[in-house]
Amino acid sequence: MLNSYNKLLLENKAWATEQVQLDPNFFNRLSHIQTPDFLWIGCSDSRVPADKITGTQPGEIFVHRNIANMVVHTDLNLLSVLEYAVQVLKVKHIIVCGHYGCGGVRAAMGNNSLGIINKWLRNIKDVYRIHRDELETKTNLDERADMLVELNVKEQIMNLAKTSIIQKAWKYEQRPHLHGWVYGLTDGIIKPICDMEPGTHIDFVYEYDNL
Repeated sequence: MLNSYNKLLLENKAWATEQVQLDPNFFNRLSHIQTPDFLWIGCSDSRVPADKITGTQPGEIFVHRNIANMVVHTDLNLLSVLEYAVQVLKVKHIIVCGHYGCGGVRAAMGNNSLGIINKWLRNIKDVYRIHRDELETKTNLDERADMLVELNVKEQIMNLAKTSIIQKAWKYEQRPHLHGWVYGLTDGIIKPICDMEPGTHIDFVYEYDNL
């Protein structure tokens, strides 16, 4: 019986062979250039692959994924990706894409202690606390979870705007445009939730003057 990981290697070889048959210069071209217009900040959920659901090719989207598509101001991994994407790759758009049925969001709505992940989920719990009155108008827990998914995306867009990385790019280069989306697992459709154009005013307490 073929081990699951060996199957991945065989599928990789088949895919690479097919790409060369379709375009003999595919890998040579791809290895020498990376100029994506988009940074995608998505959930680690295996059902939400950025390239598949957007129909994009390798090299077109720079991707960062974590549990529940969070932009946390102490996450050096995310901030390193963000700085590289904005300052080096010069991306024009940043997309934060959540998804309905997100396990991280549902876990954050509960009170179970889940070990180290508690520290990560607390960031989503903060979103719940901020929007508690709105969320608790939904008595159906599935509807409440869907609303929290959307509100969480909006908060992560705001968290991006709070960073000096984004504010500096807005000030000097009038980019990137920030987009908040939610993907539907049951229909495969992306729902735009919010947008923030370069230079959008945010609360002055988060703005940097000496960039």
